[in-house]
Amino acid sequence: MIRDRGKRLLLLAGSGESRALAQALAWREGVTLEVRLARPMRGRAFPVAATTGGFGGAEGFRAFLDDWKPDAVIDATHPYAESITARTAGICRSLGLPLLHHERAPWQATKGDDWVEIDSPEACRSLIPEGACVFLGTGRAGLERFGCLEGRRVICRQLDAADGPFPFEGGEFIVSVPPFSVEAEMRLFHRLEVDWLVVKNAGGEGARPKLDAARAMGLPVAMLARPPEPEGVTRAETLQAAMDWIEAL
Repeated sequence: MIRDRGKRLLLLAGSGESRALAQALAWREGVTLEVRLARPMRGRAFPVAATTGGFGGAEGFRAFLDDWKPDAVIDATHPYAESITARTAGICRSLGLPLLHHERAPWQATKGDDWVEIDSPEACRSLIPEGACVFLGTGRAGLERFGCLEGRRVICRQLDAADGPFPFEGGEFIVSVPPFSVEAEMRLFHRLEVDWLVVKNAGGEGARPKLDAARAMGLPVAMLARPPEPEGVTRAETLQAAMDWIEAL
C-alpha cells in the first residue's frame, strides 16, 4: 500500500491494464493507492506493493470500504471476473461510491476471420460437431462447463501442470509457456489436427497470435462473449481514459 495525501483510490487488479495503471498512479502526487489482487498474477511481479487475497465475500468488502473510506474504486480485474465485477458494482452503487471499470477493448473480427459468437460454454454442444478436435484457449477456470463437448477431442492449454485429471472424458491438457508466435501456433494446430478453437474475447495483443493463426489456416473460432457490463458503471478502455476519469474526481 502506498500512502500519500489526497485522493484515496482502491484498485482491484488482475489484468495487464491494472499493472500499467498502478505504475502510473504509484508515485503520483496527491494519490493514496491501495492495490488488491484476488490471487497472484503470473509472470512479472506486480509493479507496486499489493495485497493478495479476497475481502471475505460481499460483507468483507463492504466492511473494508467502510473502514478505509476510498474516494473511488477502480475495477481492473480480468474481463471475465464476472462475480467480482458484479459484486463491486452493486456495493459501490449502494454506497454512492464512484466506480470505474477499466478493461481493454474486445477483439473485433476482420476480413478472413471465421468467428461465431457464443454466450456460454454450453452453446458449443450444438455448434461443434462430434468427432472434431477442439482447442480450448479459455484457461482452466470454468473448464467443467465445457463438458458439453464430450464426443469430441478437447485440448486445453495450461501454463503449468494440471493439479488434477481432466474434468470429462475425451479431454487432455497440454502445457506451454508464452509468448506464442503466429507461426508456432500454426505448427501446434497442424500437429494436433485442430478443427475448432474456443476462445474468450479477452482482447489485447498477448493472446492474439492464436486468432491470427486460425485466420491463416481457415479454422473456425467459437468466441465466448464477455459478461454484460453492470448497469451505470463508467468504462475506460485505455490508460489515458482511466487517468482522465481519476483527474476529474
